[in-house]
Amino acid sequence: MAYQEMNGVRVWGAPDPGALSQARTCAENGNVIQALLMADHHKGYSQPIGGVVVYDGQISPSGVGYDIGCGNKAVRTKLSAADIMPRISTVMNEIARQISFGVGRVNEVQVDHELFDDPDWAVYAAIGKQEHNKLKTLAREQLGTVGSGNHFVDVFVEEATGQVWIANHFGSRGFGHKTASGFLNLAAGREFLGKAPGEHMDQPPVLLDMNSELGNMYYRAMRLAGRYAYAGRDYVIEQVLGIMGTEADFTVHNHHNYAWKEQHDGRDTIVVRKGATPSAPGKMNWKTRTRSGGQITDLQMKEAVRNYGVELRGAGTDESPFVYRKLREVLDAHSETVEVMHVLKPIGVCMAGANEFDPYKD
Repeated sequence: MAYQEMNGVRVWGAPDPGALSQARTCAENGNVIQALLMADHHKGYSQPIGGVVVYDGQISPSGVGYDIGCGNKAVRTKLSAADIMPRISTVMNEIARQISFGVGRVNEVQVDHELFDDPDWAVYAAIGKQEHNKLKTLAREQLGTVGSGNHFVDVFVEEATGQVWIANHFGSRGFGHKTASGFLNLAAGREFLGKAPGEHMDQPPVLLDMNSELGNMYYRAMRLAGRYAYAGRDYVIEQVLGIMGTEADFTVHNHHNYAWKEQHDGRDTIVVRKGATPSAPGKMNWKTRTRSGGQITDLQMKEAVRNYGVELRGAGTDESPFVYRKLREVLDAHSETVEVMHVLKPIGVCMAGANEFDPYKD
């Protein structure tokens, strides 16, 4: 299915009016080369989720958003469905017990990582000692925690082979959130750790020139938050492999909520993707989901999940299957550029509880 050109925005799939309006606003502000909406889109803060904006020499902290580098990691294990199905309930109980969802940690283990010696921490030191120490401490405390909202740890069975996969979805936690809010504050002339006024969902994107000091600092900080998100997902996958007593033999790891330096038509560009991932040859978009509205009861959700054969831990109705666009329809809309390599059926889903408040979810 080809895209539609709608008021200067390339749109795949059925357009959501609110998201399209946001994409138009993005297209009309800054040095924009192209604005696009992927088939799996809905309204976000400043730039729509599933929205892509290509800039000439500019980057947008509001476009990247608060959960910098949020993404998915999926690994195929050496287990088969026959190995896991008799103990799937026990496995999901252990995942819920050992891995930290929502706010805080379920244990006192603090994860160390070479990332904390990364030279890009100098960005925060340049802003101020207090800012550097506060964010680094927060990053250390939260590395390897999943958070809440639509962040999860799942167990799957591949339909064609019967092999078991595990996957997760989360990002840079409080470190990424405070990085985003801090640079939005600096762009508005406020202190990095200052209290920001409530931004409007439909406000124009905040833009920084890449050749400016602030733009360069944000780009370095964003990349550090992205590496942090990868480190967290790696750690959680290793935890789950340990719980299941197996190893990975194939890995897919990808992210969104990020800005990439790319060449298009021989031109250097900055591509800001919120809730969207690159799909160049060699990259695989494992799973894309988005809200599409609707109201259901907790009972309806649990019945549907049970009928599908999924062991569910946590989650609320705002993360039920009913509120997401159907994955098959999304993939069909991008059939010209996406090849489906593996079809996975969930058998276990673990998320934060329905009433778990987390200030750092995306």
